Amino acid sequence: MPNNEILICGAGIAGPALAYWLREGGFAVTIVERAPAPRPGGQTVDLRGAGRTVIERMGLMDRARAESVEQRGLALVDGSGRITARLPADSFGGEGIVSEIEILRGDLARLLYEASLPDTEYLFDDTITAIEQGADGVTVTFEKAAPRRFGLVVGADGPHSVVRALAFGPEREFVRPLDLYTAWFTATDDLHLDGWYLMHNAPGGLVASARPGRLPGEIKAGLSFRSPPLAYDRRDVTAQQELLARRFAHVGWETPRLLRAMRTAPDFFLDSMGQVRLDRWSRGRVALLGDAGYCATPLTGLGTSLALVGAYVLAGELGTAEGDHCVALRRYDEVMRPYVEQAQQLPPGGASGYAPSGRLGIRLRDLSMRQMTRWPMRNLLAAQFAKAGDIALPEYGTVTRLPGRLQESGS
Repeated sequence: MPNNEILICGAGIAGPALAYWLREGGFAVTIVERAPAPRPGGQTVDLRGAGRTVIERMGLMDRARAESVEQRGLALVDGSGRITARLPADSFGGEGIVSEIEILRGDLARLLYEASLPDTEYLFDDTITAIEQGADGVTVTFEKAAPRRFGLVVGADGPHSVVRALAFGPEREFVRPLDLYTAWFTATDDLHLDGWYLMHNAPGGLVASARPGRLPGEIKAGLSFRSPPLAYDRRDVTAQQELLARRFAHVGWETPRLLRAMRTAPDFFLDSMGQVRLDRWSRGRVALLGDAGYCATPLTGLGTSLALVGAYVLAGELGTAEGDHCVALRRYDEVMRPYVEQAQQLPPGGASGYAPSGRLGIRLRDLSMRQMTRWPMRNLLAAQFAKAGDIALPEYGTVTRLPGRLQESGS
């Protein structure tokens, strides 16, 4: 059996990016994705630091810029809508809280999906249900497709990774909750943003936000709240929306309008924030990539960079290891580990800095925002934002032809 076939679970950002680089190295790649098609829309993600470099090496930067969302920066507003602090997008050389290049997650995923074609096989509307490893490959059972055998399986399926659960263990062993929940959704309203990403904090650790989308009249909204871990049905959208309606019932600014828009949003999504931490990102012939292996949470602004850089490094090491997946996966960990550890360090204050519980905390946060471009806050924040580029990306070459097989081993 030719053993250069690699299965990737997840067709978001990390999965198609990995497929692109793997096909450059001569691997045969299949991606399985639970959704029936590439997921459109979503919130904006940052292209910054080394992640931006990877996009440039893929030749996609011009297209990414063409589809980027125009935003003037981040502004904090009080209950009446008055701006209390702001940080323009060109602060910190375009690498601040709102980066120079912000693109909708769905638009970036589509660019990567198209770049992976035509040589990547996609299995949409399906998922993995079992993984059985052997010396010469991995037998994978799917929910719908017939079982198949691959040389390597990569989980690029997010913080609630199916692959990680099957090959490493239950989620509770690897996800560290931040006691913070966020709902994202798209609204169409005449809310006047003037190009700014507006954010309103309310006592109780509540955050309401709205930022421009790419299309005219499109608003990308968010509702966040602090809470210990909650038990809720992730499939019951109505119950989740009722939960948010109760939490935000008395919050000012434009929150009532956002709550109304939430009810009819086509892409409503609620999830907890937590960091994924593992001592190793591989077990035998199964590896983890992006949020599945090292989610940093949106608070860091580095999730997209980690996904893109991780895909580039994993493919590059597989392509230079002469078919030895053990060597490749060890090198992947060695190259990525320092970068991931830096990226997972939360900004000052962490979840409480993003969603202060009391009025005093909110006032102090406004004050700190106004001081961000001044000493000493500027130096502290510059160090945080610089983490996006804190890795020397190896030069793997444009195309590394492979010997056609991943070697057999007892792992």
